[in-house]
Parts: sequence; structure tokens; C-alpha cells
Amino acid sequence: MSYKRVFVIVMDSVGTGAAHDADKFDDLGSDTLGHVGEFYKGDLKLPNLGKMGISNLRDTPIEGVPVADPAIGDYGKMEEISAGKDSMDGHWEMMGLPVTKPLSTFPNRFPQEIVDKLEKFSGRKVIVNKPYSGTEVIHDYGERQMKTGELILYTSGDSVMQIAAHEDVIPVKELYKICEYARTLVNGPEYTVGRIIARPYVGPDKDHFTRTANRHDFSLKPIGKTDMDRLREAGYDVIGVGKINDIFSGQGIDRGYHNESNMDGMDHVDDVMKQDFTGFCFTNLVDFDAMYGHRRNPKGFGQALMDFDKRLGTVLKEMKPDDLLMITADHGNDPGFRGTDHTRENVPLLVYSPSMKKSNQSLGLRKTFSDLGATILENFNVDSVRGTSFYKEISND
Repeated sequence: MSYKRVFVIVMDSVGTGAAHDADKFDDLGSDTLGHVGEFYKGDLKLPNLGKMGISNLRDTPIEGVPVADPAIGDYGKMEEISAGKDSMDGHWEMMGLPVTKPLSTFPNRFPQEIVDKLEKFSGRKVIVNKPYSGTEVIHDYGERQMKTGELILYTSGDSVMQIAAHEDVIPVKELYKICEYARTLVNGPEYTVGRIIARPYVGPDKDHFTRTANRHDFSLKPIGKTDMDRLREAGYDVIGVGKINDIFSGQGIDRGYHNESNMDGMDHVDDVMKQDFTGFCFTNLVDFDAMYGHRRNPKGFGQALMDFDKRLGTVLKEMKPDDLLMITADHGNDPGFRGTDHTRENVPLLVYSPSMKKSNQSLGLRKTFSDLGATILENFNVDSVRGTSFYKEISND
């Protein structure tokens, strides 16, 4: 074992260029990092991600982020083999469980039989029931929902069912209860949905509605054993920060931390770094995706990257010699692209430890996200079932 503690930070939706199969998703031309850099015209300042090699791994450097010569760690990209481009697909695949069968999507509406059951269970009428932007749907229907107490039901291009309600009209606990019931309706075999998302919001009117941190994902339970399960069975600690606990339905996790924001998530990372444990800390930072990617806001996306980069500087400074840090993403969500859905992109892979004997190495294009989990398992001498480990390239042996 080279590393006692392994930290993985997922910059949710921070892709780095169209994947080889992007045409199947109508995502040719997508490039989250590239388009954010272009928007900033040289003013995107990412010194810490830069020195880790985030421009080195690209064919064309991010505008404003020079290639590191040398990078302090190793760098590469990963491509996805899962059938979808959702957070669940990406995270499960990282942990050795790619989603090979497409999950159910609803490009027009959810079946009436599901709607009828939701209405009967909740005692509330369901409205909207079609694909919609999350911020636009509460702008367009939120005032009505406040008056009537109805449930705003909507979806996207992903395998998700989202239910929105004003917190003052439907208490958060009641909304969660409704979403828990909805989860039971789409666990297969006829309909298998990746996530049910409770979307509480607050505010006095349509021009001031905001979604709150009480969002909660009710994910499909992992359909098999994950690399986190394998680590726990081998006696190692597994810590989840952010929506990791939701994505895996609590499976394979010893303890979790709920994030209010990216910065709150980094506070939790800082706290975990002060703890003495042997194992794996898995962090998701969702603001890039939820706040800026889906809203096609490159300015906000870039500012979130710069804010994260500052916090990354503290992490790098506080790392112990036997710590390993890997930074990646789960899919793209290009704010400079058409539409409002995730984009099928390769994701960055940045790897660093103060004790790495070699650095400034390219890890190439990994053929599956599962290479990340396989590498973690090899570090802890645990057998993997999927993925090709790059442990030998990054070890301090």
C-alpha cells in the first residue's frame, strides 16, 4: 500500500471534450472546459488545476490556463462505457459498476398510470409532466403550485423524475415521502429510472424563486457490488461527501456529509483531511452542474471553477506524504452548448501525491471510468473485477 488515504473529488459535469460516441447523444462539438475558457478570453485563472496538468491532458490547452512544464502530478482522460450520461452512470462506473443497459427516459411524459398512483398516494394533483428546465419550470408554474398545493412533475434527457414544491406549501419531509413512494414505482422491470429528485424551492414569486439545498436524490440501488463495498469488506473506511450517499443509496459508505454548496463540500473535505483513517473519501461537488451547466451559464461556471481552484490550493498544502488525490468528473454539461442537458464528454483525470516518485506523466485515455476504482483497490491490495489499474504508474514504490 503506497497511500493510506485516497481522496477523489468529482467536479460534477466538468467534461473535457466530446467522447468518441458523442454523435450517438447528439453531443458532437461539446467541450465544457474549452468553451468556458473561450468565454473568459484568457481570464480563467486556475493555477492549482493548471499545475496539476488540466491543460496538459487536452489536445488544445484551456484558454488562460497554460500547460504545466512540468506538472506536479500525472494527468489523463477517461471515457465512459455506460449507456447514459447521468451522474449515477458516471459514479457507478468509477466504482466498477458500469450501467450497460439504458435506463428509462421519458422524452414526452411519464405514463398516466404512474401519475395516477402519485396523485392517489399524495392526495395532490400532478401538473406539467414533461421535460423542462428546473429553474424555468418553477418560474412558470411555481406561483400556481403555491396556490393549489399541486406537485410539479418534470424530467430531462436523463433517466430522472423530478418533483418540485414550495417548502412553505409542501413541507420538505412530505415531499421526501412522496419521492420515496415514487421510487418504488420505477425500480423495474417495465420502467427503471436512475434517480427521483426532490426539488424544494422558496421565494415569494416567480421572479424570486430559488431552489434550496434540501434537494435530495432517491437513486436506484446499485444493481451489484461496487468497489466501495469491496473496500469496506476488506476493512477500510469509506467516506462520502456531497451527493455520493444519494447516488449509491448509502450502500458501501461508512459515513456521509451532505453539501449545501461546493464551498460547504470543500469545508467537509478539509474536515476529513484532519481525520486519521485508512481508506477512501469520495466527494461530489454539484454546483458546476446544477447551478451553471444546466442553466447554460459559462460565466458562473468559470467562477465556480476558480473558487474551487482556490480551495484546492489548501488541499494540496495540507496533504500528507501518504495521501493520494485524484480529481475527475462524471460527465459534461457544456454551458456553451445547445440545450440544457448533460453532454457526452471525456472527463479529466488529475493525480497527485507529495510522495509520488514520478510526475508529469500522461496516463493517456483510459477506456473506462472503472480504471479509477481499480487503481484504488490495487493500492489497498483488494481485487477488482473491472477496469485497468494505473497504480503502478502513480505509486511511490
